[in-house]
Amino acid sequence: QVGMRQQWELGQALRRRYRDFLSDTYRRQEIFIRSTDCDRTLMSAEANLAGLYPPGGQEMFNPNISWQPIPVHTVPESDERLLKFPLAPCPRYEQLQTETRHSAEYINKTKENWQFLQMVAKETGIRDISLESIWSVYDTLFCEQAHKMDLPGWVTPEVMTRLKELKDFGFEFLFGIHNRVEKARLQGGVLLDHIRKNLTKASNASAHQNLKLLAYSAHDTTLVALQMALDVYNKIQAPYASCHLFELYQEDDGNFSVEMFYRNESGKEPFPLTIPGCQHKCPLQRFLELTDPIVPQDWEQECKVSSSMHDTELFVGLAVCGSILLLLIVLLLTVLFRIQSQPPGYRHVSNEGEEHA
Repeated sequence: QVGMRQQWELGQALRRRYRDFLSDTYRRQEIFIRSTDCDRTLMSAEANLAGLYPPGGQEMFNPNISWQPIPVHTVPESDERLLKFPLAPCPRYEQLQTETRHSAEYINKTKENWQFLQMVAKETGIRDISLESIWSVYDTLFCEQAHKMDLPGWVTPEVMTRLKELKDFGFEFLFGIHNRVEKARLQGGVLLDHIRKNLTKASNASAHQNLKLLAYSAHDTTLVALQMALDVYNKIQAPYASCHLFELYQEDDGNFSVEMFYRNESGKEPFPLTIPGCQHKCPLQRFLELTDPIVPQDWEQECKVSSSMHDTELFVGLAVCGSILLLLIVLLLTVLFRIQSQPPGYRHVSNEGEEHA
């Protein structure tokens, strides 16, 4: 119920923020909600909407229920290509992750925490625990802690702090550390492209848009992927019920500007985010220019590993195989030569004895 309450409070906060923008009552033309096809994100969206649109008057279909049904749209998880990160399959992204694992920062981080990782592996029974997988340990313990459950004896406050630090690093590993911009094009840039198109469409006066609010209910990795693409990520895992806001304003001169806000703490107003290279109130065209390099032109094509890399790998593979084959031939010829050049020893004596017999 803690998560439900957090989302309900977020919905109420959005109602207060946009009370002069959204209609007092739910109008389906004004809002569209999209969620990943996961129970928890669908439930989060529904709890949020309960706070955003509390029913009143004719909306009360049952006087004992202060709630009204509002549609939440989704697609099957197998078809999800917008909100569930990391997006897959993407061979080029996997190649970048392999390169990241060989970066100095990743190697040094692993060395610094090797003994701690081994301790966690021993206490949890999880084999091959790493900087990439330790998030699952922290998540489990954090949830147990949030629900007032007793933690294992080895989980001290210091251990929880260190687990959180490593989890934050693991999130950064997914979308940064090495070649952040290219990773962004293959990951968070996909969602950003969708957001950019909606902002552009909303700024088109001839489109006569009734839609006022487009909301996504997704995951912490979704938010990290988006913020890493925008280069505004604070390197701290997003807490539950976090919210990244994009607001489009029309100025007095008719031009449009974009403002971003981030709400990561209940009870406090969202704080402003500024994309590097622009002021907080960023002109829409400038916003589009700055984000253009991190938006894929053809995601499927960019996810392919370039043929030159394939050719190089093939050449190296053939060279290695050729070298091994040559070594085997030389070894075989050497053995044959030694057999042929071996002195007769006492074999002639044995043969002569056999002839006299």
